[in-house]
Amino acid sequence: MLDRFIRIVFSLLLLTAVCVTWGAAQVATSDKAALGSSTAKNGFKNENEIRDKFNNWRIDKDAQEWLAAMNYRIAEVDNVVAAKPHGQKSDVEVRVTTKSGERKEGISIKLVSSPNGFNQIDKRWLATYAKMWKMPPELHTSLKLFVGETPPRPTGRDKKRMYLTELTPAEQAAVLDFFSSKRDEIISDLFSGDGAHAADWIMVAFKSTANTRWIIRSLADAIKHFADGKVEITRAGNLKIGRITMQRKGGDGGRETAKMLQFKINPVHLFDAK
Repeated sequence: MLDRFIRIVFSLLLLTAVCVTWGAAQVATSDKAALGSSTAKNGFKNENEIRDKFNNWRIDKDAQEWLAAMNYRIAEVDNVVAAKPHGQKSDVEVRVTTKSGERKEGISIKLVSSPNGFNQIDKRWLATYAKMWKMPPELHTSLKLFVGETPPRPTGRDKKRMYLTELTPAEQAAVLDFFSSKRDEIISDLFSGDGAHAADWIMVAFKSTANTRWIIRSLADAIKHFADGKVEITRAGNLKIGRITMQRKGGDGGRETAKMLQFKINPVHLFDAK
């Protein structure tokens, strides 16, 4: 009888432990999902927050400082209307009315929470870039190996794609020559875009602590800062154009979109720009 009682107690304890472990795993999974959702919402909330601060410019000191940084005299501003264009380089578009008329200012916003974080500034299919920048067919062929649109050569270390360091010396030289010769055009396209909603300014919101640091600089200043440096192939096999990194997108669970070409920067560096 005693043995049976001990077995029952042991079984109950074991069942409780399993339930607790399963429950903890579910909570952890739930927390991770909530964290991902919160991160995404904060990204959109940041753009909304900046839009709303501009719309409340009469009483919002941050918005007044941003307008001053954009070369407006607050005493001469009659009205400010901010909105969010969809799917454009400008995350927030501001229309400023002064005594001399109305001007539209497009602002590209970068939200970062780490001093070592990277932020995508542009991502497209290789064929789109090839058409935009009039790539020679030979270069387009080489970059197809880089993004994995063409199966890698047997000498490659990755089954999905090749790195720039694995291309032939002539192919590597062609990559460097092209991006060096088209440098200004490429960087302008990456940052500002074109059309009615092109960006004129870049704003970085650095939320590493409870106190958010903000900076807004003209696109010309941002381009000058991030373009500064050599055009070179890195040891990791990607391309650096000054402080801009070009790489294969990767990830995406192996979907075709992993083969897209993307360009990234560390927006926090803008705080150190001269």
